[in-house]
Amino acid sequence: MSDLIVNVQQGKIRGKLVEGFKGIKFRAFLGIPYAKPPLGNLRFKAPLPAEKWSGIKDCIEDNPGCYSKDLIYQTLAGSEDCLTLNVFTQEQSKTTSLKPVMVWIHGGAYTAGSSKSDVYGPDFLITENVILVTINYRLGLLGFLTFDDPTLEVPGNAGLKDQVLALQWVQDNIKNFGGDPNNVTIFGESAGGTSIHYLMLSPMAKGLFHKAIAQSGCCLVPWAVSRNPLYILAEILGLPFKTDQELFKYFQELPVEKLFEAQEQIPDDYKSHVMRALGPIIEKPYKNQVNFITEHPLDIIKKGTFNKVPFMLGFTSMEGFFYQMVEMRHGKSTLVNNFEEAIPNTFNIQLGTDKSRGIAKKIKEFYYKNEEPTEENKEKFFLMQTDLFFVHGIYQSARYHSKYHPVYLYKFSVDGLLNLYKTFMGITLPGAAHADEIGYLFKLFLTPEDLELDSMEYKTIKRMTKLWATFAKTGNPNPTEKDEYINDINWKPVENNQINYLDIGPELKTYVNPEKERMEFWNNIQEICETNSKL
Repeated sequence: MSDLIVNVQQGKIRGKLVEGFKGIKFRAFLGIPYAKPPLGNLRFKAPLPAEKWSGIKDCIEDNPGCYSKDLIYQTLAGSEDCLTLNVFTQEQSKTTSLKPVMVWIHGGAYTAGSSKSDVYGPDFLITENVILVTINYRLGLLGFLTFDDPTLEVPGNAGLKDQVLALQWVQDNIKNFGGDPNNVTIFGESAGGTSIHYLMLSPMAKGLFHKAIAQSGCCLVPWAVSRNPLYILAEILGLPFKTDQELFKYFQELPVEKLFEAQEQIPDDYKSHVMRALGPIIEKPYKNQVNFITEHPLDIIKKGTFNKVPFMLGFTSMEGFFYQMVEMRHGKSTLVNNFEEAIPNTFNIQLGTDKSRGIAKKIKEFYYKNEEPTEENKEKFFLMQTDLFFVHGIYQSARYHSKYHPVYLYKFSVDGLLNLYKTFMGITLPGAAHADEIGYLFKLFLTPEDLELDSMEYKTIKRMTKLWATFAKTGNPNPTEKDEYINDINWKPVENNQINYLDIGPELKTYVNPEKERMEFWNNIQEICETNSKL
């Protein structure tokens, strides 16, 4: 049988041979169904395994992804029939040893994104002798609408349950592609990074992976836990229905285009003091049913009742540049003038009180000194959003998890030609934007083919893929053999309150607590919010 035809539990599939970046050749199996299409009566519900087929299914074209609007171009794409995954391997080798598997979960704020290979091309990682899997999962209301009535069997988080079923598919089938089901690393960025953390915390995902990498996202950032959008949506639309059953029938029968139009009316301005309404929720426990998550992530982490696997997480140097894209999307400035809006909702403090106004004053003084927020000093706004929307929660996660298992923390600060998200947003300030590291792990459709081998960009690709793949193979990102791009860097794990981390810049450098002043500021603010501590 051709090495482009592979047996999976549902039947035979045919892939294709691809010649990619600088002549790299690999096998691509695209758009493999891992679940039944979540259509009709299955809309909003937990996914069911894909049905068997006869003959050989051609898997040579990307699935367009789940129905959503592109975050950058703002064009609608995808369909409801989207629960597929891609598998990439090197050309068939004669070795019989199984290879480590890396499963990528894309970002996009739980409302956008897909696994398409023109964005997440395997060309760079595949050279590290790993097998790469990229998955689609339901987004927006299709993935995260919730009904409290237990008889409807829609407690929420269908999109996260899609991820679990995809990981189960990997366990059942990856061996047939030469992959090791006992050496699976999950990794993702932004909402994908937060998904990675959720999978670590969920009993549903136990045993389905063995290492985890969360890039620019975790469950302790202000946008990780959402509220149920159902009643917000019903009020916005002026629906007369009073019961969950009536609302469920209405939304399940609504054409997907109309459902998306309704979704677009839900406010989603990415303000840290407001809990989002489109994303993971804490489910109400259902009897005789396994829930994805029923406790707050922080409570689970503090108790240590989670999947303890080697953990890598990190952030970019200027995550807050993300807000330039929010401005492009909404057509209005995101500058904060009322600094009570800079108090994360996770700090649980009532706004409009003397205490919250006092905290707001502290935040403004810390980031702006005696200045007022303007477009001319916007770098201060971007730094503030970097800290409160991303870095503080990531630091907290690293600190808590380090008590239980190895945790490797990084900062990505390369500012080069492959920082494509920063390029799209037209930002000229120094620093790496949210999602900028993706261009160094994956070949994007704009990656230049003539990239020089001695360029900083190419060296960063080799460093990133080596570190990520070495972690996937061993649970420790430090290469076991001398590598010309890594040199003699010793990346130490986080130890108690000693925040060791690797700065991935033009050169690799290690630091201890480099953001100490900024993180101590936010720790102090959190303590004031959660206790009777004085300002």
